[in-house]
Amino acid sequence: VELLGKAYPQDDYSNVTEKILSKVGKNLHNKKHHPLWLIKERVKDHFYKQYTGRHGTPLFSVYDGLSPVVTVQQNFDSLLIPPNHTSRRKEDNYYLNRDHMLRAHTSAHQWDLIHSGLDAFLAVGDVYRRDTIDNTHYPVFHQMEGVRLFSCHELFSNIKDGEGLQLFERGHRTAHKQECHTMEAVRLVEFNLKQVLTKLMTQLFGDGLQVRWVDCYFPFTHPSFEMEINFQGEWLEVLGCGVMEQQLVNSAGAEEKIGWAFGLGLERLAMILYDIPDIRLFWSEDERFLKQFVVPHIWQKIKFQPLSKYPPLINDISFWLPSETYSKNDFYDLARTVGGDLIEKIILMDEFTHPKTKKVSHCYRIVYRHTERTLTQEEVHHIHQAIEESAVRELGVEGRF
Repeated sequence: VELLGKAYPQDDYSNVTEKILSKVGKNLHNKKHHPLWLIKERVKDHFYKQYTGRHGTPLFSVYDGLSPVVTVQQNFDSLLIPPNHTSRRKEDNYYLNRDHMLRAHTSAHQWDLIHSGLDAFLAVGDVYRRDTIDNTHYPVFHQMEGVRLFSCHELFSNIKDGEGLQLFERGHRTAHKQECHTMEAVRLVEFNLKQVLTKLMTQLFGDGLQVRWVDCYFPFTHPSFEMEINFQGEWLEVLGCGVMEQQLVNSAGAEEKIGWAFGLGLERLAMILYDIPDIRLFWSEDERFLKQFVVPHIWQKIKFQPLSKYPPLINDISFWLPSETYSKNDFYDLARTVGGDLIEKIILMDEFTHPKTKKVSHCYRIVYRHTERTLTQEEVHHIHQAIEESAVRELGVEGRF
């Protein structure tokens, strides 16, 4: 595979499609006036203004040009994700080969950036995951990672009688802390993390924002939380975060420090903030969409005018699965490759096992809808037929067309 000027030899792990490769290097988050760029700039501006170092310079440095090609070591091992963890599966990721992949999250850069000596940074980039097809899922999306590390002095300097307090102890892991952290240190790091994120979301969504924290699990933080905001009467999850696993921090050479990390999806925020109904729109070249985000300054309020919805065309496809390994994501990828962004969503409608032969049949409903014009029955017929032929050829299914 040729990608960004480098060649990657293919092997039994290679599964990245031409369609996906064509998205690499598009860097929507760096395209001026693109809605994802706008969100990135707003977050950057907030962090630059809110958090400054001793000399008035920004505390957080921002990296938004890191290559999306990472090693499996960076994407999983450096984050303490166990070798047999389900998140590593070929069905869920785009592998160039056994050793290289398209990053599945911006967390893939945490270790390297800490190892380079940074204490506070934001990393922004395109991430790649094989997934279902609907209006909120796309195989390429954009994330922002934030990390902040504290020395003992930094964490406790503003605390009354803070001199004797320590970051580390030999204790036990509980639901609330890691075995090596003191309760005082964790409480302060967690408080700082939640305060930073609450300020950020209030800056983006406006004063009076209701926020709640839900305990959750990530391999690279503990304790871990999901942040939910109440937006127009609905609780929506906006990001995941937590106190960084000390083992990760130590292995990157910052064993004297304790820290927090968060990761948020730019599309998710933009869809909520601007009321964008379909994730495919971010890839649209339609001026009626893009010109709505051209504003004189980044904090100008935007009221997104949705493009009129064109009628959908719906076709079903049924086939017997091959006896070997078949994964739904293989079919979704194939359909994306052939039908591109004309496919709004695919739903597995029916799964049937033949009582005698024990063969399994799947029936999928494919909803075709262009975001910019009305599709004709003939156009869709050609695409649908091409998907049928492709499924037989590439996936070894037996058509029931």
